[in-house]
Amino acid sequence: MTDQDPNETLSAAAEQLRAFNHASIRPSDDWTFPGHSYSALGTLTHLAQMLEQAIEQATRPAMRTYEHGRLLIDGQGDADVAVAEMLADKDDAVQCAQELASLLGKLHATTSAMALDTD
Repeated sequence: MTDQDPNETLSAAAEQLRAFNHASIRPSDDWTFPGHSYSALGTLTHLAQMLEQAIEQATRPAMRTYEHGRLLIDGQGDADVAVAEMLADKDDAVQCAQELASLLGKLHATTSAMALDTD
């Protein structure tokens, strides 16, 4: 178990992805060859595969509050309606995450045969 705040952990992960985006803008010795693409796409595939669980777990605090009858919705909104919408949106997001992971896996596999012509 960890004592880390889940939101801080997720925020740090987002910051790392932002750092990758900045680091990968320009070619460098560490970012030039097809193998670098292959490695990065493998890592992105792994990241996408973990999104489903993260999405599921991100809705749990709201669900617990709702299940204990303590969920309030701004503007006098209906908690039942809001939770039903959240669950439908969560299911859509999970499906998109699964599709993303699948497509990234295919992209990763496509780059596995790529290499640098040294002739």
